[in-house]
Amino acid sequence: MNDAGGSFRDSSGAVVRPPIAWAVAALAGLVLDALYPLPFLSAAMPPGWIGAIVFLAGLGLLVWAATTFRRAGTHIQTVQPTTTIVDEGPYRYSRNPIYVGMFLGLIGLAVGFDSLWLLIMLVPFYFVIRYGVVAREEAYLERKFGDVYRAYRTRVRRWL
Repeated sequence: MNDAGGSFRDSSGAVVRPPIAWAVAALAGLVLDALYPLPFLSAAMPPGWIGAIVFLAGLGLLVWAATTFRRAGTHIQTVQPTTTIVDEGPYRYSRNPIYVGMFLGLIGLAVGFDSLWLLIMLVPFYFVIRYGVVAREEAYLERKFGDVYRAYRTRVRRWL
């Protein structure tokens, strides 16, 4: 499928691969925490268990979403072409469950390590994902799938 100019790149053109953005945010938060700890939880709260539960919930959502993509026969990586609009599994509730899982993973790490820095890293991570990845994915999917994607977009929220 070509656009009006005849040049259609069959991938989203995301500015960064999302797992790399996640790893940079997590690593930056952990390094900052090591240099200048900023705890934010009360001493009565068991951060390890709660953080692990939130982290595992995010990982579970990410795995469920990735498995749903694979079953549908489309690519997960942003540098590969999308072959279909997936609206099964977690994609019935969110257009971006993999990224929601990544956000939960960072929140789980923040709680588990009792690190305000990891929570702060959610902000730049959000902006990179929202504007450098999701905005480009949405434009790509609309160009490639047209009304099919627009109908999906009206039925399913971007995040939750």
